[in-house]
Amino acid sequence: MAEAALSSARPAAGIAARQTVQNINAPLWRNTLFVAPYLCFFVTLLVVPLFWGIWLSLHKADAFGIGRFVGIDNYARLFRDKIFIQAVGNTFYFVLLTVPTLAIIGLLLALALNRKTKVAAALRAVYFSSSVLSVTIVTLIWRIVFIGNFGLLATIYGWFGLPAPAFLSNPNLAMIGIAVATVWWCIGLPMMLFLSALQQVPAEIYEAAALDNASRWRTLWYITLPSIRRTFVLVLIIQVVLQFQLFGQAKLMTLGGPNNVSKPIVLYIYEAAFTKWDLGLGAAASEILFILILIAAMAQYFISRRKGEEG
Repeated sequence: MAEAALSSARPAAGIAARQTVQNINAPLWRNTLFVAPYLCFFVTLLVVPLFWGIWLSLHKADAFGIGRFVGIDNYARLFRDKIFIQAVGNTFYFVLLTVPTLAIIGLLLALALNRKTKVAAALRAVYFSSSVLSVTIVTLIWRIVFIGNFGLLATIYGWFGLPAPAFLSNPNLAMIGIAVATVWWCIGLPMMLFLSALQQVPAEIYEAAALDNASRWRTLWYITLPSIRRTFVLVLIIQVVLQFQLFGQAKLMTLGGPNNVSKPIVLYIYEAAFTKWDLGLGAAASEILFILILIAAMAQYFISRRKGEEG
């Protein structure tokens, strides 16, 4: 009898054990409590404002409230506005000036400072230090550099008896001056991302290349760059998203001038919504900016991914 009881108890114990394992592996809805704070902030600060901006862009709205529904009239007004079209062109020009420069210079700095020495560590800290400054401090520094007659650049040119370029007042140089200040300000993040990627490349690969007498150029081209390809794509996407949102530098250095040649889309949105109090027009411009950023980032991602698969 005892043996029969034991034999009947063993299958029951096995079934209970399997049920316990299944219960452990089953998803528990109470685990959502751990991500609930993030989801709350994500929905409140990103999702709700996105749809509210779309709704606002379809209405005639000002500081006193939302008026009548106007459909796509705000978008039609934007594309009839020559200043907005110019602001879109200025933003693309700025992105073309800064994003490739940040990626290339960041990679070169990372390659140069990827050393386990105290000097390299100190230089990494120096190059990254500019990234922690506020936009107000950065623009103040570069206004002192670029200001005519008695700025730092004018002083250096004066030593050689040459006139300094008027970066802040020349229509052909205003956006270039803003780009120079932005590259100096933002170079720390690309450099650190590339450094992190370089330190993940196995040292055995470089040792094998050295045994094969591979030159530094061949090692860079065939080992280093393919190994950090994903990081390069990440840097490009991050910088495209960030530089499309140019605002503080243009606002504080040139006020969008001269003749609106350095006015980006975000500055146009600010002036439309908070200077002219045309909130519907500002919301429409912000939605177009969102679409442009999304298209540019996704295009960069898919092009880079296709090149990586072909390679």
